[in-house]
Amino acid sequence: MKSCLIVDDSRVVRMVARKILEQLEFAIDEAADGQAAVEACRKAMPDAILLDWNMPVMNGIDFLRALRQMPGGDRPVVVFCTTENEMSRIQEALMAGANEYIMKPFDSDIIQSKFQQVGLI
Repeated sequence: MKSCLIVDDSRVVRMVARKILEQLEFAIDEAADGQAAVEACRKAMPDAILLDWNMPVMNGIDFLRALRQMPGGDRPVVVFCTTENEMSRIQEALMAGANEYIMKPFDSDIIQSKFQQVGLI
C-alpha cells in the first residue's frame, strides 16, 4: 500500500482528503504545518504528499524546499493543493520541486486524475 502525507492547517481539508485517498487505497498520515510535515518525513518518507501553501509555523513552499534537501526527499511525489492560483506561484512551486498543482476546492475526481497523471495510481 502506498502512503500519502496530507499537509494542511485545515482539519476539514485533511479529513476530506483522507477520505478520498483512503478510497484510493493509500495509507494516510497528516500534518497541520510544514514543520510537523518535516518531522513526519524524518520518521517515514511517504510515497506522496498533498501539500497546502499557506500554513502557520512553516508554509508549504518552505517545507517543499526542506523536503527536497532531506535524504530520500527527492522520492515523494508532491502535489500542491492550494488557493494560490497566480502563474508566478505555480511556477515557484514547480521550480521548488512540486510534481503537480491543484486548486482548492477539490473533489475525488480531481485528486484521482492528478495522482494518475503522476503515476501513483
